[in-house]
Amino acid sequence: MVLLVVDTQKGCFNEKLYSFEIVRKNIKHLITTARENNVEVIYVQHDDGPGTDLDKEADNYEIYEEFAPRNGERRFEKNVNSAFHPMTGLTEYLHSKNEKDIITVGVSTDYCMDATIKSGFEKGFNILVPAYTNSTFDNPYFDKETAYKYYNEFMWGTRYAKIITVDQAVKLLTSEITTEDVDQ
Repeated sequence: MVLLVVDTQKGCFNEKLYSFEIVRKNIKHLITTARENNVEVIYVQHDDGPGTDLDKEADNYEIYEEFAPRNGERRFEKNVNSAFHPMTGLTEYLHSKNEKDIITVGVSTDYCMDATIKSGFEKGFNILVPAYTNSTFDNPYFDKETAYKYYNEFMWGTRYAKIITVDQAVKLLTSEITTEDVDQ
């Protein structure tokens, strides 16, 4: 089991996100729990190129301070939505470690999280998404709450992932339960 933290960079992780305080607290709690239980925490960072909010050379590219990687924690970079795109090397890394179960948290629900979850599913990983550990912003088609609920309560759990509670995620990270014990 690994904890995959997607795009929680200063340039896109802020108080404008849906349920920001809850999501911030939950992600921080899961990162702490994973570390305390020797579960690998893996970070993915999105680079949108020079002059953008996610410019690799700017401070906004760095991970949000409360989630900052520790020395030795792996980082993968991308300039596409899916963390599992061949350019990242993440799939090969996880296969080399025989990892199949991935708890996935981060932003943005309707962009990189959606692409990562669907791509991870297609690559045979068991994707677990704890409630209120991902978020997004308003977009031209629906508000951020609707976007969050559409993916978390309708789209992902029907085919691509197990939607679980934060308490279930903690129990998985502490080996109190296995993925087979988690009901959809």
